[in-house]
Amino acid sequence: MAMPEYILLMHGDTPRTPDATLWDAYFAALHAQGAFVGGSSIGDGVTLRKGATAAPLTAQLAGFIRIRAADLPAAQALVSGNPVYECGGTVEVRELPLD
Repeated sequence: MAMPEYILLMHGDTPRTPDATLWDAYFAALHAQGAFVGGSSIGDGVTLRKGATAAPLTAQLAGFIRIRAADLPAAQALVSGNPVYECGGTVEVRELPLD
């Protein structure tokens, strides 16, 4: 059975900017645990809604990381060392259910 996947949504609300060495160490740790699936920063975009005005972009989202973990508590534990979290910013942990 495949291990569940989760997405870490990083907000752009850190009081100080994480430096590259923190990211390098964090990604190395995720890879070493076999948890890293993918991720990216999030750039500009648009919102669309057929026949009505769309809600505004969610401006606070700055990036995401997709991970594998046994369960939600294990996914939460993988936030430790995340540069956004360690620099005082917000990280959401969401399950990616298999639909």
